[in-house]
Amino acid sequence: MSIAVKTMRKGEKAELAVKFSYGFRGRTVPESIELGASADSNLVIQFELIAWKSVVDVTGDKKVLKKIVRAGEGFDHPDEGSVVKVAYTGKFEDGSIFERKGSTEEPFEYVALEEQVNEGLDRAILSMKKGEQALVTMRTNSVGLDDSVVSTNSVLSYEVELIDFTKDKPFWKMNACEKLEACESTKNDGNSLFKTGRFWCASKKYEKAEKYVQFDHCFTDEEKSSVNALRLSCYLNNAACKLRLGDYSGATKFCTKALDLDPCNIKALYRRSQAYLKSCDFDEAESDINKALILQPENRDVKLVYKELKDKQKEYKVYQAEISRTMLSRMA
Repeated sequence: MSIAVKTMRKGEKAELAVKFSYGFRGRTVPESIELGASADSNLVIQFELIAWKSVVDVTGDKKVLKKIVRAGEGFDHPDEGSVVKVAYTGKFEDGSIFERKGSTEEPFEYVALEEQVNEGLDRAILSMKKGEQALVTMRTNSVGLDDSVVSTNSVLSYEVELIDFTKDKPFWKMNACEKLEACESTKNDGNSLFKTGRFWCASKKYEKAEKYVQFDHCFTDEEKSSVNALRLSCYLNNAACKLRLGDYSGATKFCTKALDLDPCNIKALYRRSQAYLKSCDFDEAESDINKALILQPENRDVKLVYKELKDKQKEYKVYQAEISRTMLSRMA
């Protein structure tokens, strides 16, 4: 049934024919079913899909899950820096309440991704639409809550309603001076988050900061120099975040953008070589490391990555040789 229901539409009725042995494999047979049935006989199951609740993997690793209880309005949702109005109740596995904030009449107001609520809940709220109600579940070790408040590795649930939100002034409504100030301020926010180890939040800040200056047609020639410096800093810092998060394709992307602005940038070559190395793309890693060594032959960090690359290449050659010997022995 769990397989078949994924192919159905709301209101659809279906009849399944399932082998008895398959339908109850590894399960306790209900008392209402005659035990005298042969393992080769068929079960006929009639059922109707009345409704369902969507479950969203907020973080992509199943550590924070959101089940939509009531759909929201429209298509827009908050982003980092939005002023958010919510009502939520946090509960332990046994149903006891450990936190309650806001109500429909007097919502709790905070700024998204400013460390005012725990990160797992914050990220879930960013995925919600106005008026949406959801049940958010997470483990305490995935959201960095204080151990004095909750026990390690316990499951928490939040009943959340996103009542309203207000986004920052959009960058296309800003003048050149406002864009530069907003970019610098948001980048500094990212730096502060990076220093505290909140790499996902920092990455979002750097992405937002770069958006303020992604189009340079409104800047003077003198301002364009500052714009390029800010862009370069955002790309490099975001690449560092992606490396810490294990997102090596993301790190490669932002390093490449940095190198488009400054082809001889050591940090970009160094970080991209790290990303290539972690992805086992040894040829690309070697190309970047060699370029970096030409520019700065005595750079200690680059030399360490070069040594790591050579060690990985040796390990890979040994692995290939073992595979070849195994294949030849089987052929013989």
